[in-house]
Amino acid sequence: MPVITFANTKGGAGKTTAVLLLSTELARRGYRVTILDADPQHWISHWYEISGHVPNISVIDFVTSASLPVHLSENSGTDYFILDLPGARTPLLATALGLSDHVLIPIQGCAMDARGGAQVLELLQYLEQRAGIHINHSVVLTRVNSMVTTRALQTVKALLSERSVTVLETPIIERSAFRDIFDCGGTLYTMDPNRVSNLDKAQENARVFAEEMMRLLPVRLTASARGAGHDAIRSAA
Repeated sequence: MPVITFANTKGGAGKTTAVLLLSTELARRGYRVTILDADPQHWISHWYEISGHVPNISVIDFVTSASLPVHLSENSGTDYFILDLPGARTPLLATALGLSDHVLIPIQGCAMDARGGAQVLELLQYLEQRAGIHINHSVVLTRVNSMVTTRALQTVKALLSERSVTVLETPIIERSAFRDIFDCGGTLYTMDPNRVSNLDKAQENARVFAEEMMRLLPVRLTASARGAGHDAIRSAA
């Protein structure tokens, strides 16, 4: 049951949006996902409340440094834990990193030297150099303008690679669907394509993002869950 932590100590980086996209896409495929909402804005918890029942997803609110290990141990039936940290540097950050299988650092594609992402990267580097604790981590580019060229993104990735920072191949594009989902609840597949522009492109973006993460942290589904996931994907196609 991998623990994926989304961390950026600066708000507005698209962190919670990335959490929601990954969680709902994994759940759609049949994985049992527990979202640990430690962000004081509680956007994930609000989304969960207005959504009603969302298959395969549960949300735990008000997560703290003391409660995090307890939540992980008490929810052993989960396939993926996804942790949404506060957009600030708090004592929970170091605790969460130490319990993570992979840390995703959302950084806006237009602000590569964002201080919040750099602080997380520096802490991860410190843990490895001083304590010998290596924690797998990647940067995910978020809120990328759809008009940004592939060549421009490759340039950004090359710059980060020079700093030994792994960047996911899949950026999260700025889409109205990603904003609207927090107001209307549900998932990208319960939204009305007649009322949400480029919904199909938003769904494709979330799908490819989740598939990249599944390759990094594979989890074997039970036969029944795998069948249910295939049915959900076929019905949405």
